[in-house]
Parts: sequence; C-alpha cells; structure tokens
Amino acid sequence: MIPIAYNLRSMAVRRTTTLASVLGIALVVFVLAAALMLSHGIKETLGRSGGSDVAVVLRKGSDAELGSSIETPTLALILSAPGVKRDEHGNALGLGEVLVVATMDKVGFAGVSNVQIRGVPDSVMQFRKGVQIVDGRRAQPGTDEVIIGQRLRGRFKGLELGQTFELRKNRPARVVGVFTHEGSSHESEVWADLDAVRAAFGRSGLFTAVRVQLESPSKFEAFEAVVEQDKQLGLDALREDRYYEKQSEGTSLFVTALGSVIAVIFAIGAMIGAMITMYASIASRGREIGTLRALGFSRRSILLSFLLEALALALLGGVLGVLASLLLGSVKFSMMNFASWSEIVFSFTPTPGILLTALVFAGIMGLCGGFFPALQAARISPVRAMRE
Repeated sequence: MIPIAYNLRSMAVRRTTTLASVLGIALVVFVLAAALMLSHGIKETLGRSGGSDVAVVLRKGSDAELGSSIETPTLALILSAPGVKRDEHGNALGLGEVLVVATMDKVGFAGVSNVQIRGVPDSVMQFRKGVQIVDGRRAQPGTDEVIIGQRLRGRFKGLELGQTFELRKNRPARVVGVFTHEGSSHESEVWADLDAVRAAFGRSGLFTAVRVQLESPSKFEAFEAVVEQDKQLGLDALREDRYYEKQSEGTSLFVTALGSVIAVIFAIGAMIGAMITMYASIASRGREIGTLRALGFSRRSILLSFLLEALALALLGGVLGVLASLLLGSVKFSMMNFASWSEIVFSFTPTPGILLTALVFAGIMGLCGGFFPALQAARISPVRAMRE
C-alpha cells in the first residue's frame, strides 16, 4: 500500500518549497496555454471570415488578395459561371473588391503598423449578411466616408467614430460608422468606397479579388472548372473558408512554435527546480523514509508515493496555470498577419482540448522532475536511515 497520506501531509508542512514548485509549474502551463489559445484564436478569427458556399477568385499564382489583380470586365464572366446563386430578380450574387494596406500611427505606442483598407461596393452589406453597424451609420457611396471594424476601433490615430485620417496624402477620409462581423478578421479592416480606394491607390479598372455566393458548397467544383479553364484569363478559384485557413497557417504556426519553445525552456527550468527541491526534501526526510521502510513499505511503494507527490505538485501548478490563462479570454491581442502584412486583432480562445493538453504537460513535468528523487528515496536503507 502506498503511503499517500504521508506525502500529502508532507506537502502541507513544507509550504514554502511546495509553493515555489507549484508557482514554477503554473508559469510554464500559463505560457503554453496562452500560446495555444492565441493560435486557436487566430485560426478561429480568420476561419469566421469565410464560408464554404462562397468562392474567392484571384489572379493565378497569387497567394493572397494583396498580390492579385483582376480586370473589371472579367467580373461579368465570373458571375456568369455555373453554380453562382441568383436573387429573386435573376441577378448573380457576387462582388469585386480592392484590398490595400496603409501605414498608420498607433495609439499609445511609439510606432506605426499596417492596416488593411478594403474598397467595397454599395452591395457589400447584402453580400455579407453577418455585418452589423453597432455605432454610427453606413458610409455614403461615392464619398470618402469609411466604416471601421470593431476590433480596430481606437487602436490607430484617426480610427474612431467622427475622426479623420489620410486615405492617401492630402485625401482625408472620415469615419462614420463601426461594424462587427461575427468576430471575423473583417473587424480588423477599414471599409471604404470601392472607387475611392481605386483612385487613391492607383487601382483604377482593377479588383484584387472577386467573391461569389454559390448555390451550395457542392457547386464549387463546377464553378472552379469553368473559371480556371480559360487560360487567357489566368484565374484561380478557392473556397473562401479554405482561403482564410491558408491565410492563418503562417501566423498560427509561428505563435505555436514560439510559445512551445518558450514553454519548453521554462519547463526545463521548472523541472530542475522541482528536482532540486525534491532532493533536498528527501535528504531531510531520511529518517521518515527509513521508518516507512521499517514499517513494511516496499521500495516500489516508496517510489510510487514520491512520484505521486511530484505529480500532485505538478497538477496543482497546472490547475493554477490553466485558471490564470482563462483570464486572457477577454484580452484582445494585435499582431502582424504574415499573409497580408497588416495588423489584425485576435483574442485568446480557450478550448477543453487546450486546457487538457496544458494539464497533461504539467503532469509530464511532474513525473520527469520527480522520478530520480523518488528513485533515490526508494533506495534508502532503513537501517542506515534510522542510524543517521
């Protein structure tokens, strides 16, 4: 039988060393959970931007909208392809947009960053059903009025309701509304009139992307075949959800890799600290261990009991770290999206899988850090321990 009660009482008696070990592991778990939550938040934010029944058309060879260009007359050819949904009047549901980036001064920080500006037609609200104006009003078509995403609000100079910023040098644009779009990456964009963006950034007669509403997700293959068969047009068609999934891969991988490396480095330090603490604890408890051996507890029981003590310390720290990471759920974090080279605001999104992974990682740290001290405790001779 394993003397579990003895180990638990020992943890309570040695409060200082117990607390130090628990806090060290909690820090590691917090860093790991935060990195995984942010990575998941990036994928979720960009994933919400696209639908499986929407197709994105780009210039062939372009990985993102910024590097694409489609001539205006091509829009009609794309909208006439099979599988495109039509409204009650027989009009194809689709639109052409222009996406550019502009450098703006950040609020509260010394420095600048890129912001995505999307030139949209007046029909954008009908195409993207989830868009809602939460403050102010819609921008008037044909003017230099703009609306901004909720997550972008107040993060850059001029990007607040009623303020102005330079769309281009000597061309001020006024913010008249703030919108949301179901937590998608569009909430980190500025939406302006299509022709105003074209004129300001030298994109006259061009779109960077065309989006169409499909009759159903199953119609994509037929639509793709027709759009891509004309080699002179040189176009690629992608499902919108798959497009945004690809956009998130680089940034998500970077965050996960960076967080994991930091967590592993911290974990090594935490395990070494826990190991030293356990060795010191065992050295001061030699007589107690010898008494347990004299009472009939086997070496295996002693080994398992100290492993369980290390595991209990680690899981206690893991729970503390997980609870601390949950506080990040309401935090908005802005960083550069490597696909668009512009700043997008993400949130830390916890999931049961992430929290369980963090706890398992804590348990592994406890077992690895406690194994050799537990092995030393199991090898203590009861006679020698009692004499000492």
